[in-house]
Amino acid sequence: MRRSKVALAALIWIAVLVVMAGSADLWVPRVLGDPVAIDTTKVVAQSLKSPSFRHPFGTDTLGRDIASRIIYGARVSLVVGVLSVAIMVALGLLLGGLAGYLGGAVDALIMRLADVVYSFPYVLFAIALIAVLGKGFQNVFIAIGLLGWPSIARVFRSSVLGAKGTEYVEAARGLGASWWRILVRHILPNTAGPVIVYGAMSVGGAILAESALSFLGMGVQPPSPSWGGMLSESRSYLFTAPWLMLYPGIALLLTVLAFLLLGDALRDALDVKGKRS
Repeated sequence: MRRSKVALAALIWIAVLVVMAGSADLWVPRVLGDPVAIDTTKVVAQSLKSPSFRHPFGTDTLGRDIASRIIYGARVSLVVGVLSVAIMVALGLLLGGLAGYLGGAVDALIMRLADVVYSFPYVLFAIALIAVLGKGFQNVFIAIGLLGWPSIARVFRSSVLGAKGTEYVEAARGLGASWWRILVRHILPNTAGPVIVYGAMSVGGAILAESALSFLGMGVQPPSPSWGGMLSESRSYLFTAPWLMLYPGIALLLTVLAFLLLGDALRDALDVKGKRS
C-alpha cells in the first residue's frame, strides 16, 4: 500500500472523511452551522450565499451551510455503503459457498436466482423494492444489499470450486469434518482475497447507488442531508448558484473513486491474480 501514492491518497481521503463524519456533532454545528435547522428570520438574507470565509462552500436556498450538509451527508453515505456491502457480502458468501461446495441442484438453483436478479436494471429494481419496503434510511441500504449479493456469490463460488479439491480440504473431509466446517474454517480463510477486494470496491458502488436513489427522491428523505438529494436540489440553480452542485458532486466523485482505488490496491497487495508485471 505504501508503494502506491494513489492508493495512499485514497486511503487518507477515506480516513479524513470517516473522522470528519464521525466527529461532526462535536464541531460542525458551532463552526459551520446546523445542517438541518432553518432560521426563518434570516432565510432571505442567507439564501444562496456564494462561498465566503463564513460559509466556505456557500449556502443553499434555505440559508443552510453547504459544507455542513456535505459533512453530515458523508455520514449517511458511509453508513449506507458499509451496511449495504455487509449485507451483500453475508448473503454472497452464504449462497456462493453453498453453490460452489454442494454443487448439483443447489448450485443450479442459486445461480439461476442470481441470473434473475441480474436481469433487472439495478436502479429500477431498487426503486421497486423501496416502493414495497417504504422510503427511509434503513430501507435504502437493505435494498442495495439485497440487490448486490449475486456478484459476491459468483466471486466466492469460483474460489470455492477451485479450492474444494485441494489436499487440505480432502484431509479435513477425511477426518470427518462437516461440509459447513470445511467451508467456514478451511476454504473461506484461504479464498477471502477476491471477496475483500470486491467488497472494498462495492462500497463506492453502494454510495453511488444511494446518491442516485436520493437524487430520484427514493433514498434518504429531507431534511436529512444526502449528497444525491443535494444534487437534486441544485438542478434549478445550475447557472445562478453552481456551488450547490459543484461541491457535493466533487465529494461524491472523490469518495467513490477513493474506494475503487483502494480496492485496486488491495488486489495488488493480496495478489489475488498472481504477480503482475
